[in-house]
Parts: sequence; structure tokens; C-alpha cells
Amino acid sequence: MSVVRTEVKYVYRFDEGSAAMVSLLGGKGANLAEMKRLGFPVPNGFIISTEACRAYMKEGPQWLDSLWPAVVEHMHFLERATGKTFGGRENPLLVSVRSGAPISMPGMMDTILNLGLNDETTEALAEISKDLRFAYDCYRRFIQMFADVVLGIELDLFEGVLSEVKQKLNVKYDYEIPADVLRDVVDQFKNIVRSKIDQAFPQDPWIQLKMAIEAVFKSWNNKRAITYRRISNIPDDLGTAVTVMEMVFGNLGEDCGTGVVFTRNPSTGEKELFGEFLVNAQGEDVVAGIRTPQPIALLRETNPKVYGELLKVAESLERHFRDMQDIEFTVERGKLYILQTRSGKRSAKAAVRIASEMVAEGIIDERTAVSRVTPKEVEQLLHRQIDPSVQISPIATGIAASPGAAVGKVVFDVDEAEERGKNGESIILVRPETTPEDIHGLSMAAGLLTSRGGQTSHAALVARSLGIPCVVGCEAVNIDFANEAFTVGEVAVKKDDVITIDGTSGNVYLGAVPLVDPSLREKNLTSLLGMADKFARLQVWANCDTPSEARQARELGAKGIGLCRTEHMFREANRLPIMQQVIVADSKDERLHALEKLVTLQKGDFLEIFKVMAGLPVVIRLLDPPLNEFLPKEQDVTKKLFQLRSNGGSEGEIKRLEALLRRIEALKENNPMLGFRGCRIGVLYPEIYEAQVRAIVEAACELMMQGIDVNVKIMVPLVATGQEMCMLRSNIEKVATATAGKYGINLPCKVGTMIELPRAAIVADEIAEYADFFSFGTNDLTQTTLGVSRDDAEGKFLAAYVRLGIYMEDPFHSLDRKGVGTLMKMAVERGKGTNKDLELGICGEHGGDPSSIAFCHSIGLDYVSCSAMRVPVARLSAAHAALGLLN
Repeated sequence: MSVVRTEVKYVYRFDEGSAAMVSLLGGKGANLAEMKRLGFPVPNGFIISTEACRAYMKEGPQWLDSLWPAVVEHMHFLERATGKTFGGRENPLLVSVRSGAPISMPGMMDTILNLGLNDETTEALAEISKDLRFAYDCYRRFIQMFADVVLGIELDLFEGVLSEVKQKLNVKYDYEIPADVLRDVVDQFKNIVRSKIDQAFPQDPWIQLKMAIEAVFKSWNNKRAITYRRISNIPDDLGTAVTVMEMVFGNLGEDCGTGVVFTRNPSTGEKELFGEFLVNAQGEDVVAGIRTPQPIALLRETNPKVYGELLKVAESLERHFRDMQDIEFTVERGKLYILQTRSGKRSAKAAVRIASEMVAEGIIDERTAVSRVTPKEVEQLLHRQIDPSVQISPIATGIAASPGAAVGKVVFDVDEAEERGKNGESIILVRPETTPEDIHGLSMAAGLLTSRGGQTSHAALVARSLGIPCVVGCEAVNIDFANEAFTVGEVAVKKDDVITIDGTSGNVYLGAVPLVDPSLREKNLTSLLGMADKFARLQVWANCDTPSEARQARELGAKGIGLCRTEHMFREANRLPIMQQVIVADSKDERLHALEKLVTLQKGDFLEIFKVMAGLPVVIRLLDPPLNEFLPKEQDVTKKLFQLRSNGGSEGEIKRLEALLRRIEALKENNPMLGFRGCRIGVLYPEIYEAQVRAIVEAACELMMQGIDVNVKIMVPLVATGQEMCMLRSNIEKVATATAGKYGINLPCKVGTMIELPRAAIVADEIAEYADFFSFGTNDLTQTTLGVSRDDAEGKFLAAYVRLGIYMEDPFHSLDRKGVGTLMKMAVERGKGTNKDLELGICGEHGGDPSSIAFCHSIGLDYVSCSAMRVPVARLSAAHAALGLLN
């Protein structure tokens, strides 16, 4: 029985594909195929698949020979479809060769336009178009792009020729260069190529095509593409498709043009046709920011017919693809062509608004809306804005391209911006425009300012995707690279001078302008997070120590307080002396007398917090830090004591300071974070914890008597043994019962502990016998598991460890799943094994980290608790974890 080999199909005509084939045809190719299938005005073309790219990367350049017959076959199809001949001397077919990854990577890989031109076909193009200037403009563009992308010749060599020519002619734009001069420019370009590669510019269109396809394949692994994939977490093994498409020309005259439009505003999300166009131009002029384009609204006035067609196409594409679209178009002698559509990159603010409003419009459902906005985008909404109360005038105003404000030192070099940004400096990168090669520096900058380009330029697009503030097209900014400075009129700004840019207004300010925190209560975000809550299993609580923090947490959607640190209440100026009296007391009676004052003060705090939370759970942690943290520094007391003795000070004050000094000495520890703190204080000085419990219970009972619901939980810190938990729970319940009894109330009060020591996780089954809940204190659990002091390590070696790959991420920012995470899973399993009703949460800073939240979801926690400002991030992260979008 013979085996029939099925030949792999690597090349597809547009009419053979669809949007569902994105992994095979790439985003660009799949969407072009879909539009062709639906009857949109798309030029003819074909797609070489991502499988072909992967085969090329595996087999090497010789593999192209086996692909080539299929490419030739499809080029002949294009000739038949267009009535033109590739390399023809009468009606030449020109094509664009463009990359297209399965996941959008705008500008990161290579494109070649006007391919098929040589000395003969350029004359033929001039003949058929009746426009010699147009033909040679296309030829010089092709040589320049091919030399850069395929031959690896520096682009600046060609730009230098153009700049010199424009200077001699005293013109500003390329389209103002006449045909006879362009012919000379082409000759100079060909001479540059010959001098750099020691051979003539290739005249055979078929050789040009083969070299271009190979260059696009290779661009999958260029530096900027690899950097972008790392930043965006895109896999390295997808490969790029190659789209070969008939050229249409926007540079044929005043009835031609090119542009980019979004179906909604990518900065604000407003529902409007938003974008830019250039008359008599090709696409790279807009995207690269070479010329500052006109707003798309002007097209309605200059060419209402084309504008109407474009508007109709945009609305149809958005409805079909069920997302905001980024559309490239060209108008050739009054006829509209769509060259690309894709889901548009947008700011975080726009992402939230678009998702929310598309649900209201019936375009998408709630699940889709929630999945469309990432936790990282909600984090970007935390970007600060210019303080509106400050009266200050900008030195310049450009185009607002990516919202938010940034303050930083001016840097002109992309590599320097990367290096200094990595080292924690706040840098504003200032450039005429950016190119895809600049991604490494852009990703490390706090903000971006360009003197050229528009809202759809590369700079604007990438800044929005990175979530950094950006101002583009600020033409008043004149950059002097030689002296590392820029001027705006009479104002000179040098490298390392501080400026502020506002990507929301487009303003540029000299110096550091005060910034304010953003509002997270905007209606679209509220709506989206309400949808997210429907899918989340994990509840999101907040870490709050004051009534104002609790109020903010509730407004942002927190369902409880997972950590109320009572020691923060002791540090206020009017309370610290009382706490010091507690610590230096020579007897229990003295200590109890001072504690009575603290009970009164703390009760007031708890009353307000319980009122704000109105029945939602409030977990109050009893005193945790070492007692010496409440005492003044030894050298300060010694100095003051010396001055009093020298100047005949009060005897009573001298004795008080002497007692304080003795207590400081007695409490001194070499490693206080592993010393006398947490529950150890409650064991040896039970009256301190008892006083705190009385304050909690009295506040709860008084509110309950007023008809206000209270849900209080008391948490014991730093427990390491079942015996500690047993002893302290017994004391807490005894005091709570007695105190509530005075009010005639039976107060339900759960008692639990923080799991913040490896031993606690290991013996969680023993501890769970006496605990109603566990809350993982992952800050300390990380420190004690890794043997790393966070305060010391962050400034000394943590960043280097991440850079060297010893830690994949800072373990204090994102949970160390293998180490700390294994202990957490063990504690959950053993704790639940003893107490099936055990409540489980986390209250370290990891409670606001999306990746850590996904892990907490996976091991079965009930809630995460984070800082109030991160509650929106955590709410969306919890939903994404439940939907399988985070792991």
C-alpha cells in the first residue's frame, strides 16, 4: 500500500483566507482576506504563511528555493487579476511586501513598497501615469527602502542626499522636488548602493522579490521585534506571514493621498472617526512621522465623497470585527483602497471607555468587554496628571498622543535613555521622530516628546501601547543633536534639564510641574469593574489603617478590609508619647494606666472605620512591630540628656530620659524583624493585646447598639506554633466576651492569624485548630523564606539578580511561586484539612499584583487585600484569573 504525501500549502490568495486564519496568515493577511471576502475595496494580493517563516528559520535560506514556484504562480495570478506585468515595459505591476505577525507588532518588522521598479519599469510607469515626477519619486523611495531593509545600508546616507537637495531648492517637502532633480537623486542613490555593497542595485524584479521576502522573514528576529515581544509577552516561535499586494498610489497628485484612521479616538475612546491623512503621499510618510499630517476631519471638506466612503467602511469594519479598528487607506485618483485593518492600539482610558460603551451599544457582551481591558491598562490609569490648580504656561504645545503627565530629565539618545531608565531615572526622551529601532529606549522612558509626526505616527502608537505619556508634532521644538539641546524660541533646554510633558493636553513645560493622582471613579471604569465582579471568584479587600483610607477603598469597590494595622494608629504625634509610656512602664499597673488612654483613642478610630465599612468584614491586626520602633533614636536621647545635665535642666525630665534610655538599651536587638515582635509581645505582655481587643469590641458594640452592622475579625501576627495561637485566642475570646457582655451583646468575632513564617505554613494544620482564618502576609513570608531583607536588598542586589535571571522578577513585587507559593499551597491544604471552614486571604503587597492574584485564585484563596488605590487593578485581575486570562 503506497503512502500519498500531501504537499504543505504555504501561499494563499486573499480570496482563500479569512480572519479565522490569523495564526497561519498573520493579523494583516487574515484581515485583508476577510475584507476581500466581504467585498471591501482591497487591492489584489496573496499571503505567504507563518508556517513558511518557521520553515525558513529552521531550514535556512536554501529553503526559499522550494517555496519559489508557489510564489511565481501567485505572482502570475496577480498579473492576470490586475492586467499588469511584473517587470513589464508597458504596464508594470508593482507590489508591496509586508510583514504580518499573528499578534500585532506595529512597525517592529519590515516592509518594502514599490517593489518591481528598475530603470526600465520606472520609465514605463512614467509613461502610463503621464507623470515623470511621480515615477521617479516611487523609484527613489523604493531604492531607499530596499537598501535599508534588504541590503542593510544606513538610511541616513539617503536622507542626507534628500536634505541637501531640498536645501538647494529651498523647499521643505519631498513632493516639491521636480522630476529632473529626482532622476539625479535616483542616480546618487544607486551610487550609494554600489559603494556600499560593491555591486549595482538589483534590476531584476524577481530577484528583488525573493530578497524582500527573505528580509521580511529575517525581520522576525531583529532587535526591535525581539524587544517588543519581550515587553508585550509575545512568544518567539510564532513567525511572521508575508503579504504581497498590488501597489496603489497616494502620491500621484492632488486627487490622491494616504492616511490612517481609527474608528474611535485611541486616546480618549470617544466614538468618532479619528485619524490623519496626507495629500500626494505614500503610507510611510504618515506612519513614520516624516510629515505632519492633517486631521481626518479636513478630508470631509476637501473630498466629501471619499470621506463618506471611508466613514461607511470604518463603521462596517468595526461592527464586523467587534472592536475599534486601526485602518490604513490610500486614495488613488479619487478611488478609495483599504490597505489594512487591525484592532487599534489605544490608551488605557480609551480601552476602558470603548469596552464599556460597546457593551451598551450591543456590539460585544460583558465577558468580551472584561477580557478586552488588561490589569496593566487599569494600572496605567494610575498615571498622574498635571495639577489643575497650578497656574503655569507651557513653553510649547504639540499634539497630545498618549495621556498622562511625566516629569523627567531631557535625554536625546535612545541608548542612553534605555540605560538611565533601567537605573531608575525619570527620563523624557526627545527626538525629531521615532523609528521601530527605538523601542528599547522608549520602553524605559517616563515620557516621549517629538518635534514631528501625528497621532498615528510610530511614536504615538508605541507610546500608547507602552502606557507612557507622549507629545508629538511639537514643531516649535528645534533639536540640536550636536550640542545635546533643543530650543523653543528664546528658551534653551539642555540635556539633563528637567521638563514636564502632558500627553493629555499636548503641553510642554520647563521644570517640574506639580502632579496629582488620577481619579479612578470615572463612570466607564466603574461600569467595567462592575462587569468584572460578576466573573471573579476572589473578592478584593483593601489594606486600610484610617477612616479616610477605608472610605477610598469602599468607593473603589473593596468588599472588606483585609488588614488594618493598629500600630499605625500609635504613631500619630498625640499618641506616640502615650505608647512610649506603655513601653517604659516599670510595672504592669503603670502600663495599664497608659493603655487606658490608648484604648479610648483607638476605639474612636475603630468606630469610624466600622461605620465606613457598614457591615463589610474588617480584619484588625494586633500590634506587630518591635517595641523599639516607637522609641526615639538612642543618639537623640543621649544628646538631649547631655544638654539637660549641662544646663541644669529639670530633674524630673532628666529621670524620664534616663528611664527611656535604659528601655531603649534593653529593647535593642541585632535583628529586630526576627526578634521581639508580633504575637511574642502579646504572649509576654498580654495586657497590650487585651487593651486593643477591648477597644475593638467596645467600638463594635456601641455601633451595634445604634443599629449599625459590624463584621469584625481579629488577627494575630507572626504566629509560628499552635501553642501561641491557642494561648492568644483564649485570651482574646475571654476579653471580647467580657467586654461585649457589659453591653449585653453576643458579638460574633472571628480570630485568625497571619501566615508569614515558613514554620507557620508547615504546621498550618496545628494552627488551624485555633484559627477561623489565615491571611498570608507575603511581605514577611518572602523575606523569611528567601532569607532576604527587603529594605537592604532592593538597593543592593535585587535588581542585579533580576537582570542576571537568578530571579525572573522581583519576588517582593510578584510572588515567588516555587518557594513562597509552595509554602502557601501547603498551608492551604493542611489548614483546610484541619478546618474545612477556614477562610483564606492574602494581605501583602502581592495582593495587588495581577500575576500573584492569578496564583491566589489557583490555590483557592477567598480574597486578596491590597492598597486602596490598587483595588481596581485587583478586581479586574480577579476576573481575568477566573476567565483563564491570567495564569
